[in-house]
Amino acid sequence: MKVTGRLTAAGALSFVLVACATAPNDRGDRDELRSAGEVDNGGTATAGERPPSALDDPAHPDFPEPLIDLDDLLQGGPPPDGIPSIDAPLFQPVSEVDWLDDDEPVLSLTIDKETKAYPIRIVTWHEIVNDELAGVPVAVTYCPLCNSGVAFERSVSGQTTTFGVSGTLYADNLVMYDRLTESLWPQLTGRASVGTLTGTQLESIPVGAVGWAQFREEHPDARVLSRSTGHDRDYLTNPYVGYDDPDSQPLFALPNGPDTRSPAKSRVVGVGEGEDAVAVSRDLLADRGVQHVEVGSDRVVLWHAPGQVSALDTQQIPDGAEIGSVAAFAPEVGGRTLDFTRADDGTFQDQQTGSVWNFFGRALNGPLAGEQLTAVEYLDTFWFAWAAFQPDTGLVSGG
Repeated sequence: MKVTGRLTAAGALSFVLVACATAPNDRGDRDELRSAGEVDNGGTATAGERPPSALDDPAHPDFPEPLIDLDDLLQGGPPPDGIPSIDAPLFQPVSEVDWLDDDEPVLSLTIDKETKAYPIRIVTWHEIVNDELAGVPVAVTYCPLCNSGVAFERSVSGQTTTFGVSGTLYADNLVMYDRLTESLWPQLTGRASVGTLTGTQLESIPVGAVGWAQFREEHPDARVLSRSTGHDRDYLTNPYVGYDDPDSQPLFALPNGPDTRSPAKSRVVGVGEGEDAVAVSRDLLADRGVQHVEVGSDRVVLWHAPGQVSALDTQQIPDGAEIGSVAAFAPEVGGRTLDFTRADDGTFQDQQTGSVWNFFGRALNGPLAGEQLTAVEYLDTFWFAWAAFQPDTGLVSGG
């Protein structure tokens, strides 16, 4: 069944509730996960004393001024941890994974020389994976309602924490909470917006969704998040069937209303922030293959290749519509700026040297063979989500 038009409140909640746990965590359950009194919060709590929780009282008088209007924090349906994060993830070698279809989307994350894949079919049911790569504690996050994958270092005020799903939404976006102070963090800012740590910014890490075959061929020695999560979920099934219908609307009203420059559920690739933010239509990128954009004083190249299906289309994810994969890089090697075009075989060629590059920004042959472009953080999401958090964004949509 496709979703069309604005849903009723009950219909909206049905999307989210289907992904939640059968029973909520109570205050005692959360206390088991929380390290009380360990956070340096400017003296508002001492050892053994728990600071106030934004989960329990977002308007607590001891909190700094919130960065968002509390009236725009909406209950998404499940309670805190009703959608359970994965806190002790298990992994399989790529060579042992026989349960993913070639075009299925996975989030690809690399730190130093370690790479892991997080299949969307798993992460969509949990939204947060607390993990570690190359010795770096990370939170790999995915918001199905915004179709947004973002990764962060999970260090807060100099200490390592884990993140959970708060059960609230802001601009239809996942709101995380940290288990040190239970402050609230919208995924698309990575900034504590309500609670003790208001104003604290997480360090983000480039991550992107690619097709399984694309990932497997580029990273044959990587590891893949296992289906053995400790939770009983049907990881083949998409709980948000038809959610990405381009004619549908976000589930809830947006804080500043819709940006009508593009349909709400049109897919865009966004780079930069503030007045430097730019969104490129995914349809345009798929048609052209390559798009160069100016982000402030920097130049970024975006490109597109087939090989990934939508995780939010059909009930069985492998049957989803083909949407392809996107990537973003700084088009520069050794101080030399490069201009790219897409070749017929799905590779990319720079006009300056004729070198051929693969989807992951690695030169396969030519004078620059072996060189690697530097990945640039980008957001592959719906227009409504990008515009809600980057209201000053430019838009490249053709014409």
